[in-house]
Amino acid sequence: MPRRVLEGKVVSDKMDKTVTVLVERRFMHPKYKKYIKRSAKYAAHDETNSVKEGETIQIIECAPISKRKSWSVVKEGAAAPTKAEKVAAKKVAPKNPADTESKRAPAKKLAAKKAAAKKTTKKD
Repeated sequence: MPRRVLEGKVVSDKMDKTVTVLVERRFMHPKYKKYIKRSAKYAAHDETNSVKEGETIQIIECAPISKRKSWSVVKEGAAAPTKAEKVAAKKVAPKNPADTESKRAPAKKLAAKKAAAKKTTKKD
């Protein structure tokens, strides 16, 4: 029988050689046909203490290591970016300011619009 492999987010790495992983799953309600989210927390064995809080990892079923721990870390995924990292990524200054100026749209001619607005008709 193959071992189960689950993917989840690390919510705690405070223990030695153990991480707590939150695994979310979605399923359709049999009567109401609406998708529902359910989550479960698993204690997983991390031999090298290399996994940090906030990372997305895969865990695999293994023989019981302790009372609560029967999972071990298989593969580390990409870490979920924090809010500060997202903001910093948006505000990255360009390396060469001349590149951004050449890509900008040319300035609109305001004089042409003003001249059109000044047209008046004389009533005699």
